[in-house]
Amino acid sequence: MASFQFLSLLIVVSVLSFCYGDSNDMNNVQLNDDVLGLIVFKSDLHDPSSSLASWNEDDSSACSWNRVQCNPATGRVTEINLDGLGLSGRIGRGLEKLQHLMVLSLSHNNFNGSITPSLTLSSTIQSLNLSHNGFSGQIPTSFLNMSSIRSLDLSHNSFSGQIPQSFFDSCNSLHYFSVSNNMFEGQIPSTISRCSSLNSIDLSNNRFSGYVDFAAVWSLTRLRQLDLSSNALSGSLPNGISSIHNLKEILLRKNQFSGPLPNDIGLCLHLNKLDLSDNQFNGVLPESLNRLKSLSYLSTSKNIFAGEFPQWIGTMTSLEHLDLSNNQFMGTIPDSIGELRSLAYLSVANNKLEGNIPASLVSCTELSVIKLRGNGFNGSIPEGLFGLGLEEIDFSHNHLTGPIPAGSSRLLESLIKLDLSENNLQGNIPAEMGLLSKLRYLNLSWNDLHSHMPPEFGLLQNLTVLDLRNSALIGSVPSDICDSGNLAVLQLDGNSLEGSIPEQIGNCSSLYMLSLCHNNLSGSIPKSMSRLSKLKILRLEFNELSGEIPMELGMLQNLLAVNISYNKLTGRLPTGSIFHNLDKSSLEGNYGLCSPLLTGPCMMNVPKPLVLDPNAYNNQIGSPRQRNESSMATGLSHHHRFLSVSAIVAIAASFVIILGVIAISLLNVSVRRRLKFVDNALESMCSSSSRSGSPATGKLILLDSQSGSPDWISNPESLLNKASEIGEGVFGTVYKVPLGSHGRIVAIKKLITSNIIQYPEDFDREVRILGKARHPNLIALKGYYWTPQIQLLVTEYASNGSLQSKLHERISSIPPLSWANRFKILLGTAKGLAHLHHSFRPPIIHYNIKPSNILLDENFNPKISDFGLARLLTKLDKHVMSNRFQSALGYVAPELACQSLRVNEKCDVYGFGVMILELVTGRRPVEYGEDNVLILNDHVRVLLEQGNVLECVDPCMNEYPEDEVLPVLKLAMVCTSQIPSSRPSMAEVVQILQVIKTPVPQRMEVF
Repeated sequence: MASFQFLSLLIVVSVLSFCYGDSNDMNNVQLNDDVLGLIVFKSDLHDPSSSLASWNEDDSSACSWNRVQCNPATGRVTEINLDGLGLSGRIGRGLEKLQHLMVLSLSHNNFNGSITPSLTLSSTIQSLNLSHNGFSGQIPTSFLNMSSIRSLDLSHNSFSGQIPQSFFDSCNSLHYFSVSNNMFEGQIPSTISRCSSLNSIDLSNNRFSGYVDFAAVWSLTRLRQLDLSSNALSGSLPNGISSIHNLKEILLRKNQFSGPLPNDIGLCLHLNKLDLSDNQFNGVLPESLNRLKSLSYLSTSKNIFAGEFPQWIGTMTSLEHLDLSNNQFMGTIPDSIGELRSLAYLSVANNKLEGNIPASLVSCTELSVIKLRGNGFNGSIPEGLFGLGLEEIDFSHNHLTGPIPAGSSRLLESLIKLDLSENNLQGNIPAEMGLLSKLRYLNLSWNDLHSHMPPEFGLLQNLTVLDLRNSALIGSVPSDICDSGNLAVLQLDGNSLEGSIPEQIGNCSSLYMLSLCHNNLSGSIPKSMSRLSKLKILRLEFNELSGEIPMELGMLQNLLAVNISYNKLTGRLPTGSIFHNLDKSSLEGNYGLCSPLLTGPCMMNVPKPLVLDPNAYNNQIGSPRQRNESSMATGLSHHHRFLSVSAIVAIAASFVIILGVIAISLLNVSVRRRLKFVDNALESMCSSSSRSGSPATGKLILLDSQSGSPDWISNPESLLNKASEIGEGVFGTVYKVPLGSHGRIVAIKKLITSNIIQYPEDFDREVRILGKARHPNLIALKGYYWTPQIQLLVTEYASNGSLQSKLHERISSIPPLSWANRFKILLGTAKGLAHLHHSFRPPIIHYNIKPSNILLDENFNPKISDFGLARLLTKLDKHVMSNRFQSALGYVAPELACQSLRVNEKCDVYGFGVMILELVTGRRPVEYGEDNVLILNDHVRVLLEQGNVLECVDPCMNEYPEDEVLPVLKLAMVCTSQIPSSRPSMAEVVQILQVIKTPVPQRMEVF
């Protein structure tokens, strides 16, 4: 259509040319070339806001059109700026008519798809901006020859593939080049060193990998900005960087660069920003850095830098952001740090620093964030620090002593996060903390405060996390603790709190975690807790709580974990929610609770049944004294009479039961004789060796069908021959089959014949048990087909295949799984396993958890397949077991391999832990090299112990949140413990994953 319009417009040109006659020169036609080209370009666009309404094909010039600029002297279009108009469609070839175009900017629109490779823009173009769209595919080859271009911005799209070496063959005029936030891969072309005029290079947030020749980069003497962040690049920084005199920014964050820093880096006197974080740089910081008087941003976090903390840091007086965290720096922070008067952000967390916190930091009046976590600082907190306008204070995991300073009015108006946990702080919690109007996160846990909880905490309107665990708190839980209604996490574990849980706890409408365990709380559990609709975790163990658990708690549908063990609770458990799935460890220590998991007495507060005394009416006659004397005189005889009646009733009942048993036994003998006669008759008629009642031709049984099941074709093999095979496992082969006249797609598993249950009624019973295991993360069993020769299971079909295919069999054109989808798969699989383990008695054990048994629907929701199929086997023979262990190499729990058939839920937990590692790393559980064998579990454990565990994260993931990946890896280590009892239950795994994913201002560490 566009070609037809373009042809029509060319005809119009000819007509116009004829109308002008010979007196007009070719300039008039060229002017209309601009009009026609833009009209053709517009015809390929969708303009939702009619921003291009002024573009009219009847105009003789485009210079008056919206978003178009022309050269006043020639009247030719030189600039088109269509930024942020919400345009979509494609870039058509109409732009090729604009022979004097110098600037084309289409950023912040909705263009998508690939750009026509043959698109050839004007040789005069100097600036091309296609950023913030959805373009995909490779960079058009026509872009390679734009020798006049000075600025090329393709950032924030979905371009992929490699940038060819020839791309920079004609780049002498190029000043600005950005392809950030795309999906480019491979090495950075070395020919980029030919772009001698380059001022800025931004290749960040792609998938570039391989060695970077920085010696060639240093030859770009006009370079001012270099951004290679968030790739998988490697190499070291050699000396020679000082040749780039105008260099202002070096951003190398989140790569695999290594080695020491060049000694002459301090000679780049104009350097303003230096970000080397999240790499493998080592050695000491060059002292030449102290010459960088203009440096405002310095980050070396998450490397292997060592040696003494730089004592010359105070000379870098322009610093506003200083992050030296997660290295191996030792020694003390010098007092000269107080000279950094512009410093707003300071983090030296997780090093090996010691000594006092410098009091000179009080001079850093612009400071808003200070993180000293995970060092060996001692002494008291400088009181003046709490007089600054700080927004975040993290002094946790040190050896600080003394009291918590009271905050100034300036701090009360600014502080958002305060973490002083795991120190040795003493004294009262300052009442002023109740006046921190912006405070969202407060953690004073693991100190020795011996303080009451200030009642002013109820005034903290923005507080979402309050963690006061193991702080020697005394007194009671304040009744107004939830007056704000915003509290999401309340942890008061391990203190000496007394009294009852306040009824006002029900006002915590935003609470998702409530932990009051290991205190001395008494009284009953308030019914008001039933109003905590968002509550996911409830821990009340090891208290003195008594009475019955309010039945209303069963209405809390979001509960994932509950522990009420070791109290004095009695009565029934609430129905609904998670209470019917609680294991013994969550209930034990309450000798009055009613649960089949507990051995103690069941005590319920219900009226006792009335006992009718046959002499009661006679005893009503006479005075009370006479009645009393009569009762005393006849009490013994009444007692004996009662025992005699009881004995008579028991003997009579026993006699009746015995007669019943004899009668039923005789009846069974008679029935069996009749059935045997019928069996023999059918056997002789049908000449069949099968058991009576077995179908001869087979029928498809649909478990959801309320009416009779439709007959299947007489030969199911012919249906399977037409189907497509999609997988094969230990239990049989799986086919994709259209079922019925509507062509509904189902999956059919043709079971192995070895040791499958041989009688249809037994097979039907076991399949129906599996059919009841319905859960969003389990493959639903739809029906079955049975004959003595062939057994088939009909299940739902998962359109996205198996997790195995997405992790290890992915073709390059399909993008890898994002972290969001990987976490969704982990959480869904955990929920499915928890349902199998905790919703059935006895629990359904899978013990073959691996990616090939995790299927994915169209939204990447996981569905566990092959669960409970062992129920269909009369025995697990050596062949089946051998095949299972071999096919699940690396997933098998050690105790399962050693003890053969002694399996329990912990075997599934082990396999799930290995699957976590596989999802995070993208590697197989066992990999064979030329000279060694890599066991993924051991490999990750070693990296975790060395503090380098993020090195094992799948490099195919472009971005991932470290504060989620790290605790997930730690969870995997716990799940794959060699000791089964050390592994969590799947309900606990779900709880932990929910906590990891729950958005709170500062997520607590799960481990």
